Amino acid sequence: MAMPKRTDGSGAGAGRRVAIVGAGPAGFYASAQLLDAGFEVDLIDLLPTPFGLVRAGVAPDHPKIKSVIRMYEKTARRDGFRFFGGLELGRDVSRADLRARYHAVVYAFGTADDNRLGIPGEDRPGSYPATTFVAWYNGHPHACDETFDLSPERAVVVGNGNVAIDVARMLVLAPDELAVTDTADHAIEAFNRAGVREVVLLGRRGPAQAAFTNPELRELGELSRADVIVDPADLELDAESLAWLEAEGDPTAKRNVELLREFASREPKGHSHRVVLKFLRSPVEVLGDGDDGPVTGVRVVRNAIERGADGRLRAVATGDDEVIECGLVLRSIGYRGRALDDIPFDDRRGRIRNDGGRVLGEDGDPVPGEYCVGWIKRGPSGVIGTNKKDASDTVARIVEDAENGGLPQVDADADATAEFLLGAAEHVVEWDGWQAIDEHEKSLGEPHGRPRVKLVRMEQLHDAGRGAAAPR
Repeated sequence: MAMPKRTDGSGAGAGRRVAIVGAGPAGFYASAQLLDAGFEVDLIDLLPTPFGLVRAGVAPDHPKIKSVIRMYEKTARRDGFRFFGGLELGRDVSRADLRARYHAVVYAFGTADDNRLGIPGEDRPGSYPATTFVAWYNGHPHACDETFDLSPERAVVVGNGNVAIDVARMLVLAPDELAVTDTADHAIEAFNRAGVREVVLLGRRGPAQAAFTNPELRELGELSRADVIVDPADLELDAESLAWLEAEGDPTAKRNVELLREFASREPKGHSHRVVLKFLRSPVEVLGDGDDGPVTGVRVVRNAIERGADGRLRAVATGDDEVIECGLVLRSIGYRGRALDDIPFDDRRGRIRNDGGRVLGEDGDPVPGEYCVGWIKRGPSGVIGTNKKDASDTVARIVEDAENGGLPQVDADADATAEFLLGAAEHVVEWDGWQAIDEHEKSLGEPHGRPRVKLVRMEQLHDAGRGAAAPR
C-alpha cells in the first residue's frame, strides 16, 4: 500500500495522529482543520462511500448543494490524510481499538434515528420515518430494499423543516424533473408509478415558527406540476407570534411569512398535484382498520400559541380536532443519535455527552483524547456549513490539549495502524477505491444526462471499488 507523504512536522499536532469516525461534512471539516494544525488524520466511515448526508441526505434535485464535495475532495488529496470506508464502530473496530492507536479520536457519526411521535397507530403499515424514506430514494445501501406504498392519492408529511419540504417535493416532482437527478433507479421507478396527487405538510406551530430556510420554501412554489395551497386564515398571526416576529424574529422567519402570504394569494393553476401547508396542528393518532391495519388517516388537534413560564412561545392543544384522510404518513420531526460501543451518551438529548466537543465521562470530567463534532455533538441543527464552525470549536480544544500535554501517549505507528484497519473487515475501501466507485457511477449516468447512477448494494460498491465492472 502506498503511504501518503508525511506532513512537515510543524504545528501543535506534529507527530500525532487522529482518527475521525464519520466521513460526512463534520468529519471532513474537522479533518481539514486538524491537518492545518499538523496532525495526521485517518477518516473512518461505516460505508465505502464518503460524504455522509451530502450523498445520502441532500435531495437529488439539489445538485448545487452537493458541490461542497469538491472542497472535501481537496482535503482528501492533502498529505497526512487517509480514508478507510466500510468499517463499523462497535463491530469491526472498537472504541478501545482506536484509543490504543491514536492520540485523539473524534466522533462525527451524526444522528441516525428519528424522533418518534409517541401516538397510537404510529407504526401502522403506510407510516414511515422520513430518514428511511430519504435514505431509500438517495440510494443508501442499508435502505435499498425498503418498500413504500406510494399508491394512495393523499400523503401527510409531519414536520415543518427542510427535510419535510424535501420529502413533499420528491413526491410531486414530474418524471422529467426526476430523470436528470441521481435519485436511485428503484426510487425513480416507484415515483413514476406513484398515485400520490396531494401532499399535506403539518406544522405543530404557526407559520412564524416554521423551520424552513427561505430557498427551500421559495422552491416549493416553483414546482412544475404542483400548486402550493395555503389557507389565508392560517396566516393570521396570533398576538404573541406577531409580537415575537417583530421584536425577536430573525430575517429568515420574517421572509418565510412573506413567502407563505404570497402562496396564499395565488390563484391555483389547476396542476395535477398539490402541496397543502397546514399550521398549528399536531397529530394525535394515525388511523386505520383494527390494531395493525394500513393507514387510512391522521387525527390532528388544533393548537394555539401561548407564552410559557420560561418566556418561550409554545404550541398548546385546544379542544378542536379533525381527521385528514390519507394512505401514507411520513414523519419528519427531528433526529437523535444512537449510543455506540461504550462511548458516554446522553440518552435524554440523544447525543454524546460532551462539553464543547470534549467527551465527558461518567464523573463529568473530560475523557483524555476523545472528542465529538457535528450533530452527535450539538444535536441535529443548522445547515451543512454550520459544521465548519462547529468543527473549529472542537479542533481548538484538541490543539489546546495537545499544547498542554493533555493527549494520551500511544504507539501511533501509521503503517501498523493501516494494516490493522485494512484487516478489520472483509471489504475496506481506501480513497483510491472510492474514486473508482465515483468514476463508475458517473460513467453510468453520463449517457442519460445524469450526474451519476448510484450503486446501491454493498457488493456493487465493493466490486467497483476494486476496479471491477460493478453489476447493476
